[in-house]
Formats: sequence, C-alpha cells, structure tokens
Amino acid sequence: MTLLEWGALGELIGGVAIIVSLIYVGVQVKESAKATRSAAANDATVSMQTWYLELGSNREASELWLNAMRSSEPLSTHDEFQFLMSMHAVFLGFQNCYLLSEEGTLDPEVREALTFAIIAVKDLPGMDRYWRQRSTFLHSGFANYVDGLRLQDSIQTVDVYKRNEKAPDT
Repeated sequence: MTLLEWGALGELIGGVAIIVSLIYVGVQVKESAKATRSAAANDATVSMQTWYLELGSNREASELWLNAMRSSEPLSTHDEFQFLMSMHAVFLGFQNCYLLSEEGTLDPEVREALTFAIIAVKDLPGMDRYWRQRSTFLHSGFANYVDGLRLQDSIQTVDVYKRNEKAPDT
C-alpha cells in the first residue's frame, strides 16, 4: 500500500472510532440522566416521608398540627408559629418536587402523587391560614400550581381531619 492509501485507511479508522465514541458517550449520558431522575425521585420521596414520619411519630407535634389545621382561628403565638414552620417545611418539599418536575429531572407523575396531599387538606382552615401568610415566600410558578390544586374538586380523605372529639389514650 502506498502512503496515500495508508492515510485514507487511517482516516476511515479514525472516523469509525469517533462514531463509536459518540455512541458510547450517548449511552453514558442516557444512563447518567436516568440515574439523576432516579435520585431526584428518591430524594423527593424521602423528603416527604421524613416530614410525615416526624409529624406522625411525635404526639405533641401531630396534635398541634391537627388542631391548627382544623382551627378557623390562629392558635397561641408559639403554637401558630410552630404550625406555620411545619407547613412551610413540607411546602418547600412540595416546591422542590414541582421545580424538579418542571426542569425534567423528576417525573411529573411522582410530583402529582406527592402533591396530591395538598388537595386532601386544601379546604381546611389551617391550610387557608398558611397559604394566605406564606404563599408569597414560594416560587411564583409553584404558588400558581398550588392555586390550581386548590381550585380542584375536594377528595374524600381520612376523616380524622373532620373529627373534633378526642379519642381515649391507649
């Protein structure tokens, strides 16, 4: 083979190597995006799970939260502040789900599943108090999203939100 033929063969091999490299990079990017979406879904779920677990495993916090959600009037200053901060913590988690979903990192179905809880409590007085006071502290796109959720039909939820009597301690 002549030097010119060797050069042409080298160019052909180099072109094939570039194509193979691009295919490999494409596969790696796809796998990386999949891992990122999986991590985002896990983080969003764990964030909400942690809030629910902390609220559900602390009797004082859960009673305060439930009383505040049911009450049409604010609680004492300290209790109302604690309630608002607890609500804001969970809404920051909801907001994170919304923003990740908007940028394509989190599957919208995961966001919908997690934020469906807002529809369950949207008609409670405490939710209204929280939203009037704190909605402007949130991303405007998310606030508009929640406003849309609040316009949806109510759902049947656990009637613990509706009960006013105290159950006997066990």
